[in-house]
Amino acid sequence: MDTLYNIGLSFRLAFRNIISSGLRTWLTITTLSLAFVMILFFNSMYTGWEYQGIRDQVNWEFAQGQVIHPDYDKLDPFTIESGHGKYEKDAHLTPVLIRQANIYPDGRMVPILLKGIPADQQIVELPTQLLKESKANIPALIGLGMAQDNNLKVGDTILMRWKDKNGTFDAQNITIAGIFETNVPTIDAGQIWIDLNRMNQLTGLQQEATYLLADAEYNQTTNASWNYQDKEALLKEFYELIELKRGGSSFLYGILMLIALIAIFDSQVFSVFKRQKEIGTYIALGFTKKRVTFLFTLEGTMYAFIATVVGSIIAIPLLSWLHEVGIPMTSNVDQSRKMGITVGEYIYPLLTPELFSKTVFWVVILSAVISYLPVRKIAKMNTVDALKGKK
Repeated sequence: MDTLYNIGLSFRLAFRNIISSGLRTWLTITTLSLAFVMILFFNSMYTGWEYQGIRDQVNWEFAQGQVIHPDYDKLDPFTIESGHGKYEKDAHLTPVLIRQANIYPDGRMVPILLKGIPADQQIVELPTQLLKESKANIPALIGLGMAQDNNLKVGDTILMRWKDKNGTFDAQNITIAGIFETNVPTIDAGQIWIDLNRMNQLTGLQQEATYLLADAEYNQTTNASWNYQDKEALLKEFYELIELKRGGSSFLYGILMLIALIAIFDSQVFSVFKRQKEIGTYIALGFTKKRVTFLFTLEGTMYAFIATVVGSIIAIPLLSWLHEVGIPMTSNVDQSRKMGITVGEYIYPLLTPELFSKTVFWVVILSAVISYLPVRKIAKMNTVDALKGKK
């Protein structure tokens, strides 16, 4: 009980002491709470972007994983020609065949990737049912970015040239049966999607695929010689991009945090050298030097406690509102699409309990460490000299 009473007394004394400091206290708390809000804002924004990006790429491109032909490398276009082969059918796998082709919009030659996927697939959100519904000879799907880049619209007919399995060039008109809008540029830019059965007829490649989309129940019992990558492996580059962006933004709130910590350090140095008589009085009243050291450390740490409360009052409603309305990214969408980066027109910040508690923890811990460093001198003070106010 005495221990609890002493701790409670220390908290009350620490709170009274920092509040009595007036403007200096509130300037420190304001700076620290601003840093706290900035940390929560940027990390919540990148967490929301990460969540959106993972969801979109899984739903539109990666499914729950991919079984990739061993000769195919998505980063090497020269492997497209040979990176395909026969596959074993599996109810949990959806084949995709890639071939190189050219289209000729407005008299221009545009190289594209021609991708075949079953029109009745349901593993990704590509609206392939439009291929089944179309009466055109070769119906095709394209993304909104591809349509805008080449001035195409639904119903347009355009000449396409490709090579069959023997290397012979062939050409026919294709009809744009649908235009889909997605945040995943890697299934949009420079790509045309057609029904896999029609693709087999055009190329002569029967029951061949470049990669296979796997659902959640796939257990790698088929196509053992192919390379299986789960969605975590496929998303690795996206995770690295998010971490790179986090690191870049940490410079801004790191500066704010540093300013706040310097203010706390300066306040503690001021306390040790200007409050000698007060320290001596505490010791004369029965406080041990360790307890006085704890009291002064607690004063510095309490800046962080109050700053996190003030910051939370600002950050939680703000981020909750932004999670509903989103942060416009319209000016960056076209540039991001051309760079192959998955980002939507709006980013919806996501403040998770883990992120919030981790931020509070590090703000308080850093403040406690910075507060303790100057007050270590109290343990070496002479009580009589402290009462006399001698340095």
